[in-house]
Amino acid sequence: MTEKSIIVENLTYRYGDLLAVDHINFDVGQGEILGFLGPNGAGKTTTVKMLTGQLLPKDGRATLLGLDVAKQTAEVQSRIGVCFEQTNLYEQMSAIDNLNLFADLFGVKDFDGFSLLKRVGLAGREKDKVSGYSKGMMQRLMIARPIVNSPEILFMDEPTTGLDPVSAEAIRHLIQDERNRGATVFLTTHDMWEADKLCDRVAFMESGKIAALDTPHSLKQQYGKRSLIAEVSSPDGTLSRREFAMDTDNTVND
Repeated sequence: MTEKSIIVENLTYRYGDLLAVDHINFDVGQGEILGFLGPNGAGKTTTVKMLTGQLLPKDGRATLLGLDVAKQTAEVQSRIGVCFEQTNLYEQMSAIDNLNLFADLFGVKDFDGFSLLKRVGLAGREKDKVSGYSKGMMQRLMIARPIVNSPEILFMDEPTTGLDPVSAEAIRHLIQDERNRGATVFLTTHDMWEADKLCDRVAFMESGKIAALDTPHSLKQQYGKRSLIAEVSSPDGTLSRREFAMDTDNTVND
């Protein structure tokens, strides 16, 4: 039986009268990649903030690595990595100095920052100041930073959004590498294709509740074929809508 890295029991959060997270329950196995999907306002961000110790639940409990997040926050945070878009970087320092600083803070011995930067596609720019980086380069550095201490659980929020296809694929390989070394990955995404490709299971959150949780294949079997609707322009300039059904093997059929 797979050990559980994350156990969520009746987790609840309110913003005043708004019930943002409504008594949700789920668990994530060690070495599993869980995709966390849902529309804006569904409660995804609030859930992740409770799991990472940034918010205290109003009811229920989150247990990470056998530790109660609300009661043992510091220990939990020392063993996880969190990558959100708002993660701060020291822009007047180089990329390698940014990573070395966090390696020192976490007490990481024999840290190879150059190798990590190569994995996120920043080879050759390691010693450049971050202030000279493009937005995409900064994003790749932000993804590298929480991996410095080889976390046991890695939380990632839309890690490939805005990246070019080559960089996005490199980040997907990085996520798979983290799972292969034994880390659990909690991946928030809006990209169904990415979730299907990367995740062992997918959770859909809606109106503060977990609406569905299963493997991508099982969810497609349960909820039927996916479809792609496209607007096609004819020679006379009129538009028509055409639907393409996607079978569960991800082939597209007209």
